[in-house]
Amino acid sequence: MSEDPNGASPRLAIVDGLRGYALMGLFLVHMLEYFELYWAHPAPTPVTTAVFTLFMGKTFSLLALCFGFSFFVMMDGAARRGQPFAGRFAWRLTLLAAIGMLHGLVYRGDIIVVLALAGFVLIPFDKVRSNRVLLAVAGLCFLQPYILLWIAAGAAGAPWALKPPHHFSDPAMATYLTGDLGQVLRANLWEGQVNKWWFFIETGRCVQVLGLFLVGLVLGRIGFFADPGRFRRGRAIALAAVALVAAACYGLKARTGGHGSGPVFWTNMLAGGWFDLSCMAASVLVFVQLWRAGGERVLRVLVPTGRMTLSLYVGQSLVFVPLFYPLGLGLYERMTPPLALAIGLAAIAVQLVLAAAWFKAFHYGPLEWLWRCGTRQSFGVPFRRRPEPQLA
Repeated sequence: MSEDPNGASPRLAIVDGLRGYALMGLFLVHMLEYFELYWAHPAPTPVTTAVFTLFMGKTFSLLALCFGFSFFVMMDGAARRGQPFAGRFAWRLTLLAAIGMLHGLVYRGDIIVVLALAGFVLIPFDKVRSNRVLLAVAGLCFLQPYILLWIAAGAAGAPWALKPPHHFSDPAMATYLTGDLGQVLRANLWEGQVNKWWFFIETGRCVQVLGLFLVGLVLGRIGFFADPGRFRRGRAIALAAVALVAAACYGLKARTGGHGSGPVFWTNMLAGGWFDLSCMAASVLVFVQLWRAGGERVLRVLVPTGRMTLSLYVGQSLVFVPLFYPLGLGLYERMTPPLALAIGLAAIAVQLVLAAAWFKAFHYGPLEWLWRCGTRQSFGVPFRRRPEPQLA
């Protein structure tokens, strides 16, 4: 999710910082969701509402945007060296999907496999040289034709469009609330994954991911992050525009809430997706502006976490699923949103310190290194940093 493809492709600290911000925001969402168990009996509080409004749907979208940008970095670096990279990128995605599938056995909310499988679409689109065409396709994705179809069909009275979405039925949840490790693993092998994919399809996130990949690719091509000074005026205009869109979508979302099916429900889903996209875009624009206006010194604390997002993302589940679920300590039953938020913030501090210390001794995060070795089919990739030679 964050590994640079080869030694010749320079990393951009600002993108690593954005990726680190996205990962930490997504982690807070997972903490307030008790890694899925919150949805067994959702009970909104000011804390959950604040965290979900700030980060839910936005940080996931930001990771997808960064994924598209990373694809540009890899393909551009290979092109500069005169090396074909499409085949190697497909192999990298295959390995990433395998990591995601294994992670999904522990935590069914895994997004790695979603990003990996959707990433194959980027390969043919890299041959499209027109950025306008790419943005047009991305815009079509953001319009959510699938959801628009449901709205139109429901308004016309089609019975199938008036039913509740499939992901509202969640047979795996009962296993999460009572099952042991073996039962949870079995549930996540099929039932949990089916529910997750229905969620990504019905909320429009699958199509949204494709659009974000293409936007990330275009941002790489135009040097948006490499030379952000060129886009100062454009960023200001874009920030005003997305703020207006976010406000309009928030109002529409508020007016269409409370329905479990039908055209109004799907309109609410559509408005929520657009709200999340607008807020994500605003967060990128604000982050870039803060970075350039002197905030780089503070925001750089996020850079190491952005360089090992894959390892940290998987590690978060390996630690907190056993803490929350009955298969381990079962803290879900005694957890409150304020306590979950406090633990999450403390865990973020630990991850920031751990990542910074890690890169003093190693070149890559552990899973990033294994992923890189798998891509090259060799364990000859340097892992531990060599100590600096001492001057006499």
